[in-house]
Amino acid sequence: MSENKDTGISFFEKYLTVWVALCMVGGILIGKFLPAIPAFLGTLEYANVSIPVAVLIWIMIYPMMMKVDFKSVKHVGENPQGLFVTWVVNWLIKPFTMFGIAWLFFYVIFKNLIPADLAKDYLAGAVLLGAAPCTAMVFVWSHLTKGNPAYTVVQVATNDLIILIAFVPIVKFLLGVSDVFVPWDTLFLSVVLFVVVPLTAGALTRGHMLKTKGKDYFEKTFLPKFGNITIIGLLLTLVIIFSFQGNVIMENPVHIGLIAVPLILQTVLIFFIAYLGAKALKLPHNVAAPAGMIGASNFFELAVAVAIALFGTTSPVALATIVGVLVEVPVMLMLVGFANRTTHWFRN
Repeated sequence: MSENKDTGISFFEKYLTVWVALCMVGGILIGKFLPAIPAFLGTLEYANVSIPVAVLIWIMIYPMMMKVDFKSVKHVGENPQGLFVTWVVNWLIKPFTMFGIAWLFFYVIFKNLIPADLAKDYLAGAVLLGAAPCTAMVFVWSHLTKGNPAYTVVQVATNDLIILIAFVPIVKFLLGVSDVFVPWDTLFLSVVLFVVVPLTAGALTRGHMLKTKGKDYFEKTFLPKFGNITIIGLLLTLVIIFSFQGNVIMENPVHIGLIAVPLILQTVLIFFIAYLGAKALKLPHNVAAPAGMIGASNFFELAVAVAIALFGTTSPVALATIVGVLVEVPVMLMLVGFANRTTHWFRN
């Protein structure tokens, strides 16, 4: 599927919210009228991890990881202020504001609408989203805001390396505060399965293709072949998950909207913290915009994968992470529009 030349975002990506909603409906209908399908898929597990979902998640993440040029890390000192904004917002602010906002809504504002046990699960899902800042889609958001490509590549590469170190302890701490017990080994296994393995495979593929075919072939011919595989893998994963989640959703249809509220507020808040932080540091717009985008958006593929590995495909925790997928694209496109209307705030 070709990209829209005016926007730089593919047809699949532009209407991702629509596809997610259709997968939600399709999955629920399969669960209700063809229950033998989720029952069979439920038997295909190893160590409580759904094998079909694990394969689809690898299909999602692997193409993204091929885009990351880890050699760019050597340029980390060329624009340190922009990177500091990204690192501070992503790892010292975002996970904790997500926890705070989600806790406020699920336990206080929506107290009479969400039972306490579900509130705890939804909070856990929000924590997984908040601790996983975006990787692949940042290239799209950066392109749409005319971001500095070299800066964006360094930003994504360093962020992926930090995920390997910081994701597990942050999630463990915040889930502990939420009174959700998760064994360390399960968390580490999730990161190995859904970050280290596809990251290594992507890096090896990238290195091999650059060495044997050259950069021009790799970027213009090889990578485009995987253009929509990530989205297709995501959508098939959602159909499977929603086939398991049908009863939860049918019993609590309003909860989709309730979960979306704090996730949207968090996205907007984090964008402005990073964007205005970059403005205060007098950074150029082509650095400030991608800095805001990487903090605001989530590595939802990782969040969904870990939620399934830790809590199972039928858990409301997984449902909360999927709502993050549902709301992200329209909210991020709104923020892209805002960033493009405020270029005059920044020096050239």
